[in-house]
Amino acid sequence: MSKHNLRILLVEDHPFQLISLQILLNNHGLYFLTPALNAGDAIAALERSAEPYDLLLCDQRLPDMSGVELIDIAARQGLIRHAVMLSGLEPSQLLDIENEAIKNGLPLLGCLIKPLNTLELLRLVSSAPSDR
Repeated sequence: MSKHNLRILLVEDHPFQLISLQILLNNHGLYFLTPALNAGDAIAALERSAEPYDLLLCDQRLPDMSGVELIDIAARQGLIRHAVMLSGLEPSQLLDIENEAIKNGLPLLGCLIKPLNTLELLRLVSSAPSDR
């Protein structure tokens, strides 16, 4: 499967950042995107999907739960294949969250600090194994 066919669920509670992320991914040939402004909307989208999303890109600080909690729920239910977390947290805090998530077996490819570095984001997205 081409990386351009990845089905990606974007979860970001700031509408401007959500739109910016969509445009950024579209500009790099990624068009199969589903946006959500909170974890509740994301879970609803995940449950409506006939197959797991290839990638969940989500903010760590969502209004209704943390990003790592959302990744955990989605992974345990088999609704995602991989995840990347985005955050404005300090790098050391984000590294602790990332290490704990990986230790707990979550399918986390990595964490990125906001504002996003486009090359780092694309590197992580392209590292998502094609499972289909």
